[in-house]
Amino acid sequence: MEADPKTKSAAAQVNHGSLPGLYVHVPFCRGKCAYCDFYSVGDLSLIPAWRKAVEQEILYHAGTFAPFDSLYLGGGTPSVLAEADLAALMEAIHRHFSLGPASEITMEINPEDADFEKLHGYRRLGINRLSIGVQSFDDEELRFLGRRHNARQAQKALLWARAAGFDNLNLDLIYGLPGQTLTGWEKTLAAALAFRPEHLSCYQLTVEPGTALARRTSGRPLVSEEKEREFFLFTGEYLEGAGFFHYEISNFARGEGNYCRHNLKYWQRQPYLGLGPAAHSFDGRKRWWNHRSLADWLEALNRGELPAAGEEVLTPEQVRLERLLLGFRTKRGVEFGHLAGDRWQENLADLASRGWLKVEEGRAVPTLQGYLLADRLPLYFT
Repeated sequence: MEADPKTKSAAAQVNHGSLPGLYVHVPFCRGKCAYCDFYSVGDLSLIPAWRKAVEQEILYHAGTFAPFDSLYLGGGTPSVLAEADLAALMEAIHRHFSLGPASEITMEINPEDADFEKLHGYRRLGINRLSIGVQSFDDEELRFLGRRHNARQAQKALLWARAAGFDNLNLDLIYGLPGQTLTGWEKTLAAALAFRPEHLSCYQLTVEPGTALARRTSGRPLVSEEKEREFFLFTGEYLEGAGFFHYEISNFARGEGNYCRHNLKYWQRQPYLGLGPAAHSFDGRKRWWNHRSLADWLEALNRGELPAAGEEVLTPEQVRLERLLLGFRTKRGVEFGHLAGDRWQENLADLASRGWLKVEEGRAVPTLQGYLLADRLPLYFT
């Protein structure tokens, strides 16, 4: 069914110095990890209905965004898709959207889904960057997290990814588990570096409401704030010593060319289009989000409507504050022009003297210590 032009997105082509990004949420998992609060469902029989609905959602947005230069398939677990479903999705994207040959095309995968033939199939479909949910190379830690793979499977997945021709790999890792030591975490980092990944995402384990981990711990923090601080500083120092750029609080790259192009769009308030349940979009002015329910999302599309659950347009002051919140999370920092308050220059000098910020070419840039205070730094410039 062709989309009714009256119900199409109001997103206009915009030019903010970078092309928009495209995100597709694959909301299927074989099981829920203990710590995960991302939206997902376990009924894989719904994949065909989801795929057809994504193609319908694509039709609504065709022609409303400038050409994309990044595509991110996230989840959920995109690697649960059969190759035929993934191929049909990619064909629909290329048929209705402009995605150039130099685009970054990322797919999240879990190690237990990987084998050489499957990974080689991803390469044939044009996927050129993998984000692999390793989380740990310690089997006991993996069991605590509720992961369905073991360390050996993670190692095999990385070897197969290289053999299949992937030269842009991200590994997701988690630290701050109960009883974990810095020595144990260092072993995980060393095991990851042995595969020479281009990118690492290192996350502090947090207890999110409604998760199995929250029920297991009654929502209590797993480690002390001091321990969290130790792990964070150790991670930054260790990976910077190994030649990585700590370009965002949780993200490290071997060089600027290995930054995740798609995620930069979120942190720099650049346009992006999100498809699938729970996906978010931003056209440079308006932000909207889809129903966080596969059933509600499908129902809206079956009625011939956009599956948006809500939208917002920020005031100029809200935009400025958001730039502060996002900018202080990144190595790029915040331009002086976005700083405000009667004492902003004095506050900047004070924060620099404390070693939390540094001044670089008209920007206030967080240090490693400053990253620890990223959520508080905007308060000094309001």
